[in-house]
Amino acid sequence: MEHQPFIPGFKPADSGPLSRFLPPLEEGVISAWLSHLNRPSAWLLDPFGFSPRLALEAARSGYRVLVTANNPVTRFLLETFANPPPESEFIAALADLGAVKKGEERLAGLFQSLYFTTCEKCSQQIQAQSFLWRRGEDVPYSRLYECPHCGDSGEHPATEEDKEHAKRIAATDGLHRSRAFERVVSLKDEDRNYAEEAIEHYLPRPLYVLTTIINRFDNLNLSPERKRALTALTLLACDAGNTLWAHPSERPRPKQLSTPGQFRENNLWMMLERGVSLFAESGSPVPFEAWPKKIPESGGICIYEGRLKDLAHEVKREIPIAAVIGSVPRPNQAFWTFSALWAGWLWGKDAVEPYKTALRRRRYDWAWNATALFAIFSHLNELLADDVPMFGLIPEPEPAFMTSALTAAHAAGFELTSVALRTEHDPAQVNWKSGQKKTPAAADVEVVRKAMFEFLSARGEPAGYIYLHLAGLIACAEINVLKQPGHEFDEALRKTQSLFESALKDDAKFVHYSTGENIDTGMWGVETAMQEESLSDRVEMAVVTYLQKNPDAIFLEVEEDLYPRFPGLLTPSKGLIYAMLNSYAEKSGAGWKLREEDVASTRREEMKNIFILLEKIGKRLEYQTSLDDKILTWKENGRAVKKFHVLASALVNRALEHADEQTAIVIPGGRAALAAYKQDRDPSLKERLKKHRLIKYRLLRSLLELPILTRESFEEQIASDPVEKSTGQMMMF
Repeated sequence: MEHQPFIPGFKPADSGPLSRFLPPLEEGVISAWLSHLNRPSAWLLDPFGFSPRLALEAARSGYRVLVTANNPVTRFLLETFANPPPESEFIAALADLGAVKKGEERLAGLFQSLYFTTCEKCSQQIQAQSFLWRRGEDVPYSRLYECPHCGDSGEHPATEEDKEHAKRIAATDGLHRSRAFERVVSLKDEDRNYAEEAIEHYLPRPLYVLTTIINRFDNLNLSPERKRALTALTLLACDAGNTLWAHPSERPRPKQLSTPGQFRENNLWMMLERGVSLFAESGSPVPFEAWPKKIPESGGICIYEGRLKDLAHEVKREIPIAAVIGSVPRPNQAFWTFSALWAGWLWGKDAVEPYKTALRRRRYDWAWNATALFAIFSHLNELLADDVPMFGLIPEPEPAFMTSALTAAHAAGFELTSVALRTEHDPAQVNWKSGQKKTPAAADVEVVRKAMFEFLSARGEPAGYIYLHLAGLIACAEINVLKQPGHEFDEALRKTQSLFESALKDDAKFVHYSTGENIDTGMWGVETAMQEESLSDRVEMAVVTYLQKNPDAIFLEVEEDLYPRFPGLLTPSKGLIYAMLNSYAEKSGAGWKLREEDVASTRREEMKNIFILLEKIGKRLEYQTSLDDKILTWKENGRAVKKFHVLASALVNRALEHADEQTAIVIPGGRAALAAYKQDRDPSLKERLKKHRLIKYRLLRSLLELPILTRESFEEQIASDPVEKSTGQMMMF
């Protein structure tokens, strides 16, 4: 398998509406992939409809994108992002809503008053940004606010007035909760209990706000455009109003319908106001139509409101699909259940009906996920000609998810052609092509073991388990052993995992750096003698070479140069690249330029001076000195007592290849943080360096200035200046 380079995005994952449930995909990835496809105006198919942003980017790249989407919420988001109402319509929609009266009071004033609290510093009445709750309690314990009068801000204990206010709202909760049920299911519906359970994840105050808005929705005389804008804002409030907002936010991307121990109740009126800018910043519009209406050849989106299997024969007959794109969905009980709930609130019972199974299902395991994906991949392969490329993004790529997705695609007849992964926090980029199902072969642990060993040897340093797992999955796909005939998916997934455990646990060549016994903990490596030069050292050399040839390079240009050199599972992380740049270069505007002291000629001259310093210090300590290439040796009576391997870089792995117990490694002070960073990401390097001292250039300069220097004080001095990582280094891998 010839691995393709990882494609970097030029913009981080979007933080727009419902972003905690949608795939965190960098912008620019799909457009870069399509530039290699180079078939503008061709038809693409997104069979998952899981990522509105992905389909939009493809359409803006000049392609016609057919999207199948049976989730009414993601379908609405796609339509709204594709053709967003003007910002003026959002502002007007919110104003129209706020002007509606409930009794004698306008809704804007009423909703704001629900979140009134007293500033602890100036005693003015202000709006709380949110109230903080503990699960199971009937009043908030704290509030967050920013006082516009005195500037006081942050978290403060809830007042007795705050608690009494919450109790008064809760006293009328039954009526509003009943209305919320009835928008989703009828009183006699067998799914009523499931709807009730879902609505339990809304406190009385946000539920009151939401039902008040929804009950007045149909009575507002709004234009279609303005109604769409108000629907979008209300959808944002539906998400902001539930109890799945952990405080502090230890679960930024909830998967289960489970209220955390401490959570945040957001101010929904503030969220409605914030939503104006969130939706208005959706980008330029693209042509958008519902199937079977036509879209222009210049690009656009055609959405099919249903499942792929219902569309398969029509597509095969009418639309030549040039490629398949999509973000592979992972199980998310919270989002799927809420989607059914929100669909009923916003569009009524009829909108819930096709998606009602999401209300009922409480458990989504990986075998279920593989079965569901297999159905999609099977229908997809039926409607495609052979060898149609598919580019899949798999967000949050934990091992079980990758096994599920790759097994489902393989069993349906898709041939795996490439997998690229940067870190476990980035979406995996997977290339398949459609084809005929292949006859499965018998599992072979030696093939898997060989693939894992070759990967670690090529990497030259330990790696997290996800990389070993993917190396194993790729090997299994190549020899057709991901699923045997007659095996259900739960059995197939178990056998794959068992195969990987046997491959790793039963071979002494693998070294497990972990305090736990499970294979998915810690990191895995092989003995140093069995591996190539470390990935971090090779990346360091590549970054420096690029900066020497390309002054003022921006980060994306550095990525685009590096990733083809380190494709597939060897992709260096952003954190590693930034560590190199911070060590060697200075940032000016958006560009990076080598520091003056790191220009090659300057560093060579400095290394000469360091050798002279070491020779002078050695003579002061009454040693004889000798120089052999980059190693200066202190001797006594002809016997070596200390060696200094002088580097201009942080290629300490290379230095260790020639080191004995007497060797110290000398590096510029500017490499100290990089050397520490490498140790933090490589436990084998950290262990080997325990036997050797790392000495900074600047320390040697200071030693020569000491009036009294003895052999004992020399050892004390070099021990007093340890190599430590930079406090500004944020990204580990």
